[in-house]
This record gives sequence, structure tokens and C-alpha cells, in this order.
Amino acid sequence: MNLIPIKRPQLSRRQFIKVSGLSGMSFLLGGCGTPLFEDIVGKLSEPLNQKVEALILNPQKPVPEFSYSQIEPEALLINSFRYTPIIDKAKYRLIVNGEVNNPLSLSFAEIQSLPLTSMIIRHVCVEGWAAIVQWGGIRLQEIVALAQPKANVRYVYFQSADGYYSSWDIASSLHPQTLLAYQKNGEPLPVENGAPLRLASPIKLGYKQSKWITQITLASQLLSSRGYWEDQGYEWFAGL
Repeated sequence: MNLIPIKRPQLSRRQFIKVSGLSGMSFLLGGCGTPLFEDIVGKLSEPLNQKVEALILNPQKPVPEFSYSQIEPEALLINSFRYTPIIDKAKYRLIVNGEVNNPLSLSFAEIQSLPLTSMIIRHVCVEGWAAIVQWGGIRLQEIVALAQPKANVRYVYFQSADGYYSSWDIASSLHPQTLLAYQKNGEPLPVENGAPLRLASPIKLGYKQSKWITQITLASQLLSSRGYWEDQGYEWFAGL
């Protein structure tokens, strides 16, 4: 996908929160407190956080991309959750279910037969490092469209082969630069980076970009188990 670069806004999302006086509210109401605190205020604060962050993010606005010469092939660090699963691509199936009219069970070959999208973006980790990477794959919005989601769907859940789990809002999931990637820097995606299929997007922090995805579930409700790190107190929305 070749996007025409657009001018970055003068005020970043985090700067906007800071100068608008919302930073203290975000700290108190966000998912970065202790699990006990989150249990008490989570359900009350989540709708406010989602509305504020979605408003600032502008979920369908394309993010400027980088040139091929700016790729940083050694900068993408490998973070493993429990272990690195080895998945046989010949037997792999991506299950798409939940509140949909057309549940899917797609082979890796079927996924590769869909239109390929490539983008060069910055991957940002909550630990403080970043890497410019070229990702190639299928837009998540195309998979969602194939599943024919029901009108009340608002969330997308991701389950990985290593037991990792996470969830996104539907608007971010449908962003044109949110990919289910199976290529990295023009080559087949390495196992340690999430092969055969992982999330890649310039609008979310790294812990939201699940690797080794085996199941996608569309839902109208945000469950109490929202994500592995999110359930430990990390911010749920985690937008950039």
C-alpha cells in the first residue's frame, strides 16, 4: 500500500492529554494502576477512557509511513510471552467467530490468496524502544468483512497459540493500516516474530500486537478478561 504522506499534527496524543489537564484523570482512571484499583474503578472508567482516546486517535486517519531506506532490521527486539510456538503452516487455521453471520476457518494459503498490503511503520514498545519495520499481510478489515459482523459488534478479541490474549476496539481493528502480517521486511515472517500470522499497526503499542494468532472473536461487550497485560494493569486502549 502506497500512502501519500500527510503532515503530522502539531500536538501528539500524549501532549494533548497533558496540556488539556487530562493526564491526572488518565492516570487515575486508566489501566496502569494496581489490579486491585483496576477492579474497583475499571468498569466505571473504561467508557470515558475509550471515548477520550478514540476522539484523539481519529481511528481511520492514515499514519505517515517511512521509506525503505529507513528500515531498522536489527532494532525489532524479540519479546516472548511463555514460549515460542512452532506452527505447521500446512495445518494452520485462522478461526474467526463470535457475533458474525459468516464464521471463518481460513488456511494459511487462503489468507495469502487475499490482497497483499505492505507498509513501513514504527513499532513502539511500552518498554521504551522502537523499530521501523516493513510489514506485509492482509488488512484485518478485510477478514472482518468476510466474517460479516453483526451491527452491534464493538470489540475484537485475539487468541494466540502460546496462550497470549488481547482485545481491541472495532474502530482500531478496521483502521486501514492494521494488518494481519505474514511478512517482515519483504521476507516470510520469522517464527520468533509471530509466524505464521501476527498483528501489526502504527496506532497501537507493541503489547497490543499479538503474535501467533489462531483465533479472532468479534463481540458487542468488553469482557473482564481484556488482555494478558491489560489484566495486569496496563492501559487497555494503548493507542499512539
